[in-house]
Amino acid sequence: MLELAKLVQQSISLDEQITRDRDIELPRKVQIENAYVALDVELAETANTSEWFKVWKTHRGKADEGQTPRQTLLTEYTDAMDFFFLVAAKKTWTHLIMITEEDLTGLEKSRPAKDLDQQYLILKRMLFNSHFDHRQEDFRHAWRLFLKWGFVDFGFSQDEIQTAYEEKRKVNLDRQANDY
Repeated sequence: MLELAKLVQQSISLDEQITRDRDIELPRKVQIENAYVALDVELAETANTSEWFKVWKTHRGKADEGQTPRQTLLTEYTDAMDFFFLVAAKKTWTHLIMITEEDLTGLEKSRPAKDLDQQYLILKRMLFNSHFDHRQEDFRHAWRLFLKWGFVDFGFSQDEIQTAYEEKRKVNLDRQANDY
């Protein structure tokens, strides 16, 4: 089961640790913009890893060394998820991340996207609206679309996402301990 409160807390904790350890002092506005840029890049990396838009390729999906394309995509997906959490924390919108188990199950039962390109562009547009127009509802909708993307369009279970997120967290903590 996806434990969103726990994952958000872990994301905030890691961000606070990095900020403290690296002595990073940025105005709140810059922190928010930086988190949005990081989220935007991670969403692009997720798309690039899955390669759904590369209609000219027969075999789609990139794989990191020692991993399947699916495992690599799951890692990229959880990286993007982490920056959703960070944006929510910086904007004090974590309440928009917290959705019920029933809602998560409902998202899992959604229909696959007919057009992933359009879904991706809509997701990015909503994120930009949430930033530039301070639209919480667009952020909430983008978050739900992102979850549906993972569950339905990429076929990840809640447990897979939870486990992959926590494994990536360990990698990130190790990186910080080793002067990444």
